[in-house]
Amino acid sequence: MLKNLKERVCEQNLELVKYGLVVLTWGNVSALSEDGKYVVIKPSGVSYDKMKAGDMVVTDRAGNVVEGDLRPSTDLATHLALYDAFPGIGGAVHTHSRFAVAAAQAGLDIPCYGTTHADYFYGAVPCARELTAQEIEEAYERNTGLVIAETFRDRGIDPLAVPAVLVKSHGPFTWGKTPEKAVENAVVLDECAHMALLTRLFDPTAAPAAQCILDKHYFRKHGANAYYGQK
Repeated sequence: MLKNLKERVCEQNLELVKYGLVVLTWGNVSALSEDGKYVVIKPSGVSYDKMKAGDMVVTDRAGNVVEGDLRPSTDLATHLALYDAFPGIGGAVHTHSRFAVAAAQAGLDIPCYGTTHADYFYGAVPCARELTAQEIEEAYERNTGLVIAETFRDRGIDPLAVPAVLVKSHGPFTWGKTPEKAVENAVVLDECAHMALLTRLFDPTAAPAAQCILDKHYFRKHGANAYYGQK
């Protein structure tokens, strides 16, 4: 079942390697089926060198495996929580990419310092709080997703306008309408984290970009009046 979607999910997991966002067996990409009933995700601990589309695991929205001989990614419950919390997304990504993880370990948001960031994220990428010991013990992966959702709810951030987050002491998650877009957002997030680090090295007091430049760059690529790219 979902042969085409499994091929796309496998391909996007391999894109993480191509862009240097993962090493060893770290990271995972998932996608929601068109009818919203199933999730396709990378299997746990399988080498990217040996990974095939047929290795992808299909689960229902409760996390029960409905097709596949391998165990799904250990982060499945986080992905499921994101699909539940953020209607409209069709793909989710978790990596341990270097610069985004460094910001997460420092517990820092990534401010919008300039137009590269503004093209993708309408404002700062937030860093969610660290999970409590109880949250880690009782349902670590699901509670990671719930803490992400809590962060966007409490800060009043639109998850479709800022399709990325850092989790304190952990790392980045991104999402998008498709798994391809979610991976693109993961690539851009790590670039933005790297640029933010360099910006602070040049000037530790650097201020975020003006709202007008954020508006201009974000809305020329997104929304009803977007004019970037081809029709």
